[in-house]
Amino acid sequence: MWIYEGLRLNLEDREILSFIGGGGKTTTIFQLGKELKKLGKKVLITTTTAIYNPEEREYDYYFLKDLDNEFIPKNGTITIIGRKVKDGKLIGLDLFKIEEIIDKKIFDFILIEADGAKGQPIKVPAIHEPVVPESTTKTIGLIGLDCLGKKVKKIVHRPEIFMEVIGKDCSGTVDAQAVVRLVLSDKGLFKGANGERILLLNKAYNEEILFKGIRIREMLLEKGFEDKIIIANIITKEFYWGEIE
Repeated sequence: MWIYEGLRLNLEDREILSFIGGGGKTTTIFQLGKELKKLGKKVLITTTTAIYNPEEREYDYYFLKDLDNEFIPKNGTITIIGRKVKDGKLIGLDLFKIEEIIDKKIFDFILIEADGAKGQPIKVPAIHEPVVPESTTKTIGLIGLDCLGKKVKKIVHRPEIFMEVIGKDCSGTVDAQAVVRLVLSDKGLFKGANGERILLLNKAYNEEILFKGIRIREMLLEKGFEDKIIIANIITKEFYWGEIE
């Protein structure tokens, strides 16, 4: 299955997708961007935080600070924009600049990395995080299921905040209950989200991890969670359970 199918994207509408959390944001964004490009869509990839500076083969147009005044992307292209490059990272745009670009309506899909996790599969946002544009139509919150059973202090980005929000000691391990609390907490995964919320439990690499993801889904449903839940392995484009019935 394609990622755009797994996320149930409407290809006839313009979408602004913000990706938050940890466990595969950048991979998901660039894989999705390639799919949409093949479908003839005009795609913009940007960030409000920072992402790795992409290689030339990963884009068709590249801008720093601002788009050219007369710029109109061709169909089936990927455009990259950031404020500057520092230490191999593309530093993100301010919110007002992203909203300005959105208002131009020259892109079919805008994919925004709106959170940072230092490569970790799970995190709790700090006070200033995430940075999600108001015009976002879908906020995709990611958690890497490979965090389960691992030590909090080794696998969690911002473990000290994780301990405060989740009530989990840093010397302990991440379990299903901790993930559920993270998703449900006002200070957790979807803090600052705009538009439709989609929970993406990523890295279901094998049957054992998949079943753990299914259990988390069941626990969330039992607690009245009403947003879309997807269990997936983005690398192999395998999706399970999908939309809540």
